[in-house]
Amino acid sequence: MQILENRTFDELKLGDTTQLIRTVTEKDVLLFAYLSGDVNPIHVDEEYAKTTQFGQRIAHGMFTALLLSTAVATQLPGPGTIYRGQVMKFQKPVFIGDTITADLEVIEMKKRVNLVKIECVMTNQRGEEIFSGVSTAIAPTEKIRIEASAIPEVTFQ
Repeated sequence: MQILENRTFDELKLGDTTQLIRTVTEKDVLLFAYLSGDVNPIHVDEEYAKTTQFGQRIAHGMFTALLLSTAVATQLPGPGTIYRGQVMKFQKPVFIGDTITADLEVIEMKKRVNLVKIECVMTNQRGEEIFSGVSTAIAPTEKIRIEASAIPEVTFQ
């Protein structure tokens, strides 16, 4: 059983960090294509992708950004956080099978509105920077400690 516990605005401090690590799977790419409707062949058609500059399929850029959203919502600050905005830059493609490490750090805090800015840098398993950005969020003011919901099983036909 995984427990999700937030850090309230008053518990946070400049320099607080967290890390999320995820290996991108075929299922991730297909689910994202299904949910978003983005069936660009660079993501879903192996034969087409072989003809591109990458030589293979790549994950959707916004799937990469989704990992940042996951880390903010579940870890820093965590449950109860309200996402306000995102600045992002994609530096390199993410391939199926890549292991992405997202490193987050609180870089600014505004007490009047409980606003936090969180810098994120993502690297792949080769240590190459693939993404950078800054999230803006309203941190929770009440402590939350809750059992994480199970991720539902999804099958493809």
